[in-house]
Amino acid sequence: MNKTIQISIVLALLLIGAAWYFLPPKNTGSPPFGTDTALATKFDMLSKSGNSSCSGAFRDSIDNMPKGARLQGSCCSPMNMHRHEEQVAGLKEYTDIPEIPSDPYDIDASLAKTLKDYYDVELTSEQQKAYDYAMQNSMEKGPCCCKCWRWYVYGGLGKLLIQEYNFTGEQITEIWNLSDGCGGAGDHATH
Repeated sequence: MNKTIQISIVLALLLIGAAWYFLPPKNTGSPPFGTDTALATKFDMLSKSGNSSCSGAFRDSIDNMPKGARLQGSCCSPMNMHRHEEQVAGLKEYTDIPEIPSDPYDIDASLAKTLKDYYDVELTSEQQKAYDYAMQNSMEKGPCCCKCWRWYVYGGLGKLLIQEYNFTGEQITEIWNLSDGCGGAGDHATH
């Protein structure tokens, strides 16, 4: 076979393979190629049947939740699958720190209570500078868009990470941005 024809066939096969790999299938009812099926199933459950609320009553109820209870779903806007995948993937970098929830839309209530209690811990002036940096530079200009349970849980997490793990303001900003639980595509500063 002619060398030019062989090269043309190989290039055509590569282009077809690349198109199949990078372009999602048309409305087949299954997640797009490359999507983690388990995460897609979890996303479906969290986005449709979460219990999260911005109310003060919900924040206060965390203290009395039974062992094994979970805080699930978004507070303000519908969840976005692509953003959720980005968040879970980004948080994998921190799996060695047990206090950082691996999924901002599915948090153990006992951990949330511990972190919420940590919110009242006082920082040294140097530590406060790191916290203030995160407050000014995070997408939500704080641990969340409003002073709901997430504000206190992730504010407490920020203080714990600064005190116990020597996190910088930049690192706290990254954690808060990856842990934004307000829903949406993550390209917002306020709601």
